[in-house]
Amino acid sequence: MTVRITRRRAITVLAACAGLPLMMKATNAQARMIRWEGTTLGAPSTIQLYHTDESKARAALAAAQGELARLEGMFSVYRADSALSALNRDGSIDNAPAEFVELVSHAKDLAAISDGVFDPTIQPVWKLYFEHFTAAKSDPAGPARKDIDAALALVNWRDIEIDAAKGRVAFARHGMALTLNARAQGYITDKVAGVLRAHGFTQMLVDMGEPRAMEAKPDGSAWHIGIANPADNSKAVTAVDVVNKCVSTSGGYGTIFDEAGKFTHIIDPRTGLTAPAMLGVTVIADTATIADGVATTLILAPEHKRQQILRAAGALQAIFVTPDGVIATVTA
Repeated sequence: MTVRITRRRAITVLAACAGLPLMMKATNAQARMIRWEGTTLGAPSTIQLYHTDESKARAALAAAQGELARLEGMFSVYRADSALSALNRDGSIDNAPAEFVELVSHAKDLAAISDGVFDPTIQPVWKLYFEHFTAAKSDPAGPARKDIDAALALVNWRDIEIDAAKGRVAFARHGMALTLNARAQGYITDKVAGVLRAHGFTQMLVDMGEPRAMEAKPDGSAWHIGIANPADNSKAVTAVDVVNKCVSTSGGYGTIFDEAGKFTHIIDPRTGLTAPAMLGVTVIADTATIADGVATTLILAPEHKRQQILRAAGALQAIFVTPDGVIATVTA
């Protein structure tokens, strides 16, 4: 099996605390930095926040973990009991949770904004690539063109039917399937941040796959977020300082199917071909839900469409990087 999965996200340039899921260290006489570590939909996740009351922090983090588990139960493609798995298995789902219907609606909106550059029904093509490269003695040239075309015939965001009043999501054609990988982690980040705010926390960095900075640190400084080097995503090629913003990074290097790095997990729904491995796009937006989907979209979008998509989706800025550094910046 050749598939190699790495962390595709922005990386937080802060002192790392290792070991315990909840750690506290003094930063000044009034506030302590509290850090939680875990996973979201299989990706490393962290919460960093400041407060003076450890017991209050533990209660808030317990509530945040409960919300995380609840949302993973809707959006995980690996859990047979998730709403997403039920939809992909049966072709429809009734009485779906409101959050599930909301996120699918968000995905359709982004598909419309991008003229199908982003298409959440790309899952059949992704599955084709995955099964091809995990099979014994797979052809390094990739799946046959006829097989890609057959899978592409099942891809069309317009064939997602939504009835929000009934909690119904359905496919117009048999064999279609949905992926929310380019939206769910951002959406969960926003929801978990909302839970923590409801518990009285304001100064925090919530990263359920997409780091969202809430307010400044107690000393008034911004959160410093590194943008990963596509060739070595444990290192940063540049960084941004943000307050009350989210930073989402997408790149083909997140999942590479073959040893040569020619085939990646980001697939163009217009052609069935995959995005280059060594290009990363970081999007800054007010919410993680927006930033997450737009970052994946801009990897595939033609250059002359980048600003239009960025503006229409409600994002603020996009930074394009290669291992050599920043190659382009687009502002809405």
